[in-house]
This record gives sequence, C-alpha cells and structure tokens, in this order.
Amino acid sequence: MDTKLTLSFNQDVVTKAKKYASDNNISLSRLIEHLLMQVTASDYKSLEDYPVSDWVSMVAEGEIEYKKTVKPSRKASKDEYFSSKK
Repeated sequence: MDTKLTLSFNQDVVTKAKKYASDNNISLSRLIEHLLMQVTASDYKSLEDYPVSDWVSMVAEGEIEYKKTVKPSRKASKDEYFSSKK
C-alpha cells in the first residue's frame, strides 16, 4: 500500500532527480522508494556505513540497455482511438 509523504529537498537536487528518473523511465517516487529500501535493507549505523560502491556496482553490472518507448504522435493516437470506436 502506498502512503503519501511530504519531503523537502534542495531545488537543484529535485531538478536533477526528476531528469534522472525521467531518463530511466521511472517515477521520482519509485526512485526514492528504491533508494530508501536499499539504505534500510541492512543495519547501517549511519549513511557513511552505506556501501555506495556496492550500489554503483550493482547498477553498473552488465551491458547498459536503455529501453525507451516512442510516444506515438497526437494524430496517430487520435486515429487509433477513432478506429477502435468503429
């Protein structure tokens, strides 16, 4: 079950995080949820104990493959909608 949460961040961090999330086809909420799950998955006494290099290695393993869906044009979407109504 999802719970709404209000957080405050530096505007530059928010801008960069939104771009990162968008570039990786993930919502900002899910990105933050993933990061919080990683940090809280083990019994770290402080953020300095968090193995950033492990997380980077986990993310960077294997070939990088970016999957982006091409948005259909507005006209194509409209044509598809009206053809489905026939």
